[in-house]
Amino acid sequence: MACAKLLLVPALLMVAACGQKESSAPAAPASKFTAADTSIQSRLDKYATVRLTTDLSKVSEQDRAVLGHFINAAEKIHDIFWQQAYGEPGPLLGGITDPALRSLVEINVGPWDRIDANAPFVAGVGPKPAGAQFYPVDMTKEEFEAFSDPAKTGLYSLVRRDEAGKLKLVPYSQAYATQLKPIAAELRSAAAITTDSQLKKYLELRATALETDDYRPSDFAWMEMKRNTVDLVIGPIENYEDQLFGYRTAFEAYVLVKDMQWSERLARFAKLLPELQRGLPVPAAYKKEPAGSASDLNAYDVVYVAGDANASTKTIAINLPNDEEVGLKAGTRRLQLKNAIQAKFEATLLPIAGELIAKDQLQHVNPDAFFANVMFHEVAHGLGIKNTLDGKGTVRAALKETYSAIEECKADILGLYLVTKLLEKKELKDTTLVDHYVTYVAGIVRSVRWGASNAHSVANMIEFNYFEDHGAFTRDAATGTYRVNVEQMSRAVTSLAERLIRLQGDGDYAAVAKVLAEEGTMRPGLQADLDRLATKNIPVDIVYEQGRQVLGLDPGTKP
Repeated sequence: MACAKLLLVPALLMVAACGQKESSAPAAPASKFTAADTSIQSRLDKYATVRLTTDLSKVSEQDRAVLGHFINAAEKIHDIFWQQAYGEPGPLLGGITDPALRSLVEINVGPWDRIDANAPFVAGVGPKPAGAQFYPVDMTKEEFEAFSDPAKTGLYSLVRRDEAGKLKLVPYSQAYATQLKPIAAELRSAAAITTDSQLKKYLELRATALETDDYRPSDFAWMEMKRNTVDLVIGPIENYEDQLFGYRTAFEAYVLVKDMQWSERLARFAKLLPELQRGLPVPAAYKKEPAGSASDLNAYDVVYVAGDANASTKTIAINLPNDEEVGLKAGTRRLQLKNAIQAKFEATLLPIAGELIAKDQLQHVNPDAFFANVMFHEVAHGLGIKNTLDGKGTVRAALKETYSAIEECKADILGLYLVTKLLEKKELKDTTLVDHYVTYVAGIVRSVRWGASNAHSVANMIEFNYFEDHGAFTRDAATGTYRVNVEQMSRAVTSLAERLIRLQGDGDYAAVAKVLAEEGTMRPGLQADLDRLATKNIPVDIVYEQGRQVLGLDPGTKP
């Protein structure tokens, strides 16, 4: 499914920023932009291109038209993410004449390499602001902490300066009003032609949410959807881009086509969530929150991504909504992106395993185990604890910018813990624990290659170091390969799961920050293995060739 050709993202619509001078991105003092060094092609070679297609024969003509509106909306969402991640892209993109350099900028949505700790690759461009463009670039953490607005930690506002230079909040619905209006119109156009009443309700409410910043009603409506063949995840959702505090959410979109047969196979696991929550290896206080009764598992093909979802590394599964109140009352939906999972397995994980897994365990690396590990990672996001034990608020708010990495770590480890328990209960068929563990170790190496700026990568480094320290695997110095010790790994999974849930429930920011700083770092042995992989030309991740023409939605085209 992958090939060496690189993705050239369609030209972006140029939109104005919010008018605050301090929010503009750092840029080289020239009208023409050049590469910072000779690394551009080698950086591009880290990606394999995948065509995003699916079998549309089971999609009705009406739903195909709906998909067209979804893609229109997603394309426009990407423009807003540019503003959040970098600022006005026009001068940067317009000043690049080298096609390779422009491709790399488009892949990263800016001049910083997201899989190389945000290293700048355009000459004259300084470091990426930790707060991206969510905050004034000259704002200090101390200034923000002293800012007295009670809504300052909100998910859907920008922090800007007023005429006197003092901090103020600008709601997304105001800051991006010009861009959001046509996006909302696309959703309403799709709602007008769909025959699915649940999808219609969601789209209408989501359109209103984009214009009002009130996303909760549409989140509940999204949870109610059960029959729809096509789906759309759109709006300001994840907070990975805000690496200053982890408060602000970034705009993104996923256009999806449901695989009905696979979804039916996965549905039975959702019924086990309450039991899985009760069985977590922590004291009762840390697992008292119920798993949502409406939680479900479904499989999809992703056919278009935009915004934060299309910035460098690609998502292969989704667990939403993030709103803790919605999760507690209605549960969450776990969406497995089948075609993306398969593409990453073939392009990145399998060749990594061929280099780093002991030959006598290599047969245990398989796509079914990878799919299940990914699926239960998403299931695990909905388990554990969402509110701190001291009653002072959510875990997300208490842990600030450290939340994303520790939450991804928890989901990884709890996912493995769930696999272990489900195998004991014989709920998983035609697979073994060693399949999941060996595939998982190869997957850790796959993820740490994404760099220190990626929350998933930091999480995987914590896991790798913990497993190494607890004898979960050994490394053969002669061959440079890893061998999993199933018994030791099982014990390590349980002990790490307990530790991570306790850290979250305690809401101890300092303790989590210490874990990330001391345990989320690359050790020399792993770095040497990554350096060896780099000489094998194994892709680090994938990029998408996507759009109506690729999907075969435009008249006269075939996927």
